[in-house]
Amino acid sequence: MRVPVRRGVAVAAVLALIAGLVLLLTRPGTEGPACTGRTIGSWSAESRYTGEFTRYGNDNLRVDDWTGGDGTHSVRLPDGRTLWIFSDTFLDRVQPPPNPHGQPYPWRSSDTGREPALTHNSLVVMDRAGRLERTLTGGTGTGPGPFFPDTPDGWRWPVQAHVEPRTPGSPEQVVRVLLWNRAPGSGPWVFGVPRATEIATLSLPDLRLEGITPAVDQTSVRNPGDRVLYGTASVRDGAWTYVYGGDDGPDRAGSNAYLARVPTGQLGEARTWQFWDGRGWQPRADRAAPVIREGRGRGVGSAFTVVRDGGTWVLLTMDDPGPPGDGLSAVTAYWACSAQGPWHGPAGRITPPRPADPTGQQRVAVYNPQAHPEFTADGALLVSYDVNWLGPPGAPSVAQVNRDVELYRPRFLRLRLHRG
Repeated sequence: MRVPVRRGVAVAAVLALIAGLVLLLTRPGTEGPACTGRTIGSWSAESRYTGEFTRYGNDNLRVDDWTGGDGTHSVRLPDGRTLWIFSDTFLDRVQPPPNPHGQPYPWRSSDTGREPALTHNSLVVMDRAGRLERTLTGGTGTGPGPFFPDTPDGWRWPVQAHVEPRTPGSPEQVVRVLLWNRAPGSGPWVFGVPRATEIATLSLPDLRLEGITPAVDQTSVRNPGDRVLYGTASVRDGAWTYVYGGDDGPDRAGSNAYLARVPTGQLGEARTWQFWDGRGWQPRADRAAPVIREGRGRGVGSAFTVVRDGGTWVLLTMDDPGPPGDGLSAVTAYWACSAQGPWHGPAGRITPPRPADPTGQQRVAVYNPQAHPEFTADGALLVSYDVNWLGPPGAPSVAQVNRDVELYRPRFLRLRLHRG
C-alpha cells in the first residue's frame, strides 16, 4: 500500500539527505576530498627547465647526445633522479648563430657532413639537483640509434612510465615504459600508422632495457583511424593505474579519448588490463567506448595529459587549431569526478609562448602538453609542451628545425588550476 506524503515534507527530506551527503564527502577522515569543477587559471613561463634543456642541448660536450626532441614525458626514479623520455630526437652538434642563411639562431650540424641524425626515441637522465647529465640511446653498426629499437617495418615512440615492483609484492623495482608501435604511412598517415601499445621494462638503477612485451594489439582493427594507442596519459590512484589513450583518425579535427585500467604494479601483465566500455570495465579492448567523444567543439589532441587535483581529475589538451596558417597554439582543459568521467569542458584556454617563425609564415606550432606532477611547487603544476615547424603539405620540417634548434625543443610553464 502506498502512503501519501505531503510535498513539503518530501522536499525537506531530500534536502536533508543531500546535506548529509555533502557533509560525508567533506568530513575529515572520509574517503577522498570532494570533487569540484576546475578551469585553467593563472600561468607563467618556467625558465628554469626550459633553460636547462637549452644548456644541455647546446653544450657540445658530446655529439651523440640530445640536441632536440618531442614527446616529452618524465618519471621520478627511486634514487631521486628523473628520467626524461623523448620520441623523435636529434643528436649531433649545435653551432652558434648566425646560421648558414645569416639568421640569428643556433643551428644543428654533423661533424661527418651528413644530415644531423634523427632517431625515433631517446632517454635523458637528470640528476637529483635538476641538472641533465647524459643521453641514453641504442647502438647500431653505424652510430647511435633509438633506445627502444625500431621494428623490422616500423618504430616505437615511448610515452608514459611508472616505477613498479618487478613482480607483484617483490622488493625489487623496475621502470615500465608504455610504447606506441607504428608503421610507415603516406598521405594522412605521414606520421605513421598506429599498430599496438607495448610495455618496455628497464632495470634499476642502471636503466638497461630488459625487454618489450605486447599490451594492446590493434592490428586486427581494419580502419587505422579507429585504432586506439594507450599511454598518452596515466594516473596511479590507489589499487589501479589508469591509462588513457586516443584514436588518430585523419578525417577528424580531433581525437576520441579512451581509458584502460591496470592493477597498480602490473602494467607489464597484459592479461590484467581492463577497458571502459561506457558502463563498466571489461577485458576486451575492442569493446572500449570513448570517455570524451570528438565533435561539437569537444575532443582531445592526439596527445594529452591527466592529473589529480584534490578530488578532481583534470585533462589538459590542445584546443582546436587557430586561424588558417596559425596551426595549433592553445591549450584547454576538461574536468571530471572520476577517471572515466563524465568529463566537463572545455574549460579555459591559454596560449603559451612559442618561438618566432623564421620564415614569417606563422607555422610554428605547440602541441603535446604534458604535466610533470613530481615537480609541483607552491601549488603550481609544471607543464611541458613541444614546439615544431609545421610547413604546408609536402614541406618537411627537418630543414627548418636544423636551422633553428629552438623550433624542436620542449618548453615549460607553471600552471595553476582554479575552481570554477
